[in-house]
Amino acid sequence: MTKTIRDESTASAFWGAVNTFCALDDVHVIADAPVGCYNLVGVAVMDYTDAIPYLENLTPTSLTEKEIGSSGSTGRLQEIIRELQPEGKRLLVVSSAESEMIGSNHTAMLKQHYPDIHFFNSNSLGENEWTGRDRALAWLCTTFIEEGPAPPVEPGTVSIIGPTYGCFNSPSDLAEIKRLIAGCGLKVQHVYPFASSLEEIAELRKSEVVVVMYKEFGQQAAELLGRPFIQAPFGLKETGNFIEELGRLTGREEEAAMFIREEKATTLKPVWDLWRGPQSEWFPTVRFGVAADATYAEGLKRFLADEMGMQCLFCHTSPETDNNKLRESLQKEQPQFMFGRMPDKIYLAELDAKTRFIPAGFPGPIVRRALGTPFMGHAGTVYLLQEIVNALYDTLFNFLPISRSAPEPIRNEPEVPWTAEANKVLETIVSKAPFISQISFGRELRKKAEALALKEGHTTVTPELLQRLG
Repeated sequence: MTKTIRDESTASAFWGAVNTFCALDDVHVIADAPVGCYNLVGVAVMDYTDAIPYLENLTPTSLTEKEIGSSGSTGRLQEIIRELQPEGKRLLVVSSAESEMIGSNHTAMLKQHYPDIHFFNSNSLGENEWTGRDRALAWLCTTFIEEGPAPPVEPGTVSIIGPTYGCFNSPSDLAEIKRLIAGCGLKVQHVYPFASSLEEIAELRKSEVVVVMYKEFGQQAAELLGRPFIQAPFGLKETGNFIEELGRLTGREEEAAMFIREEKATTLKPVWDLWRGPQSEWFPTVRFGVAADATYAEGLKRFLADEMGMQCLFCHTSPETDNNKLRESLQKEQPQFMFGRMPDKIYLAELDAKTRFIPAGFPGPIVRRALGTPFMGHAGTVYLLQEIVNALYDTLFNFLPISRSAPEPIRNEPEVPWTAEANKVLETIVSKAPFISQISFGRELRKKAEALALKEGHTTVTPELLQRLG
């Protein structure tokens, strides 16, 4: 039985490979792709996700029917190689779904004629972008790190693996991880692949510790380096453990302990102030949902639900999410806050839901290039709580009685009585709305039901009439 896929929200491994390789400043990627397909990666998608500019180090073979039906793409690939070689950048060839379908594997040709150029089979037909990124990072390590004894470790250095093009909120979360590392008295040596080159990949083995930014990819490459590695943190407890572990692995336990004390008195003070303030009484009533990549989906659930005591209605990771079921669950019960992607925002708009949507993943036309919007680390806990509390205040503002400049016309409409059964149905419907907005939601629903009853000439509001409004 076929399965209908609604609003695919995870790209293929081709995208993951291109987003990884193009981040290296001494690389030019040749995409073995048909006419126009590369534009999605090189132009359109980038412009709408984090305002990443046109990728100047990406060139397609621009396969046409001629190459696909008869000659193959080898000849066109060789022409492009001759055109690009004078630039002096290292060339990498990446397969696309279309080139894989016609069996265009250029490994043998490149080895014979261009031994310094490597071919990466993206397996675009079989893997998603996160698996593609993970395999691409590991492939770079195995391909460009020569076998032999590891170089001597440089004490006090840390390298970060993970940030590539197309990763949500990367600049800000990277800045926060760098801040935490510096707070322990350590130096960030490399950020791979951002701010790195092929020549520097081998240098990663000199790092005393490696930090893996994301749960979805990067661990395979970290294991190949043979250095201790730890996961970037999300929330209060994880961040404290992260700082302590950095101190333990580098022999800087005292510096780490001192930094945690400083964090509690400075960065984390707003969290403590909010917890002691009256707004913390709202936290147990806040109901939220998450649909994002694993790092953010799981991290938001741990921080907001497990640590702050809010109610998590659902938590979905993008590669595993059935968008049909997610849409159905939103129809049954809307959260007060939805951390999600563009598909989720569309589903909420279809329902005319009062849910506050907060971007937490791609796809979506959202710019997250500022360094002051972290989700990770201690600064991330402050930013997220600040956003939620401000939204709660905003909701309360909408309940305030406001004196309009022009008085509303007085309507002398007769009162319509409610049956006891209709009142019970109303209570059930209202209980599913976000707690802080239940009063206004119930008032509006009551008005609509009575107006419909008068319009259709009913003398009472019944459960059947009320359910028609939903």
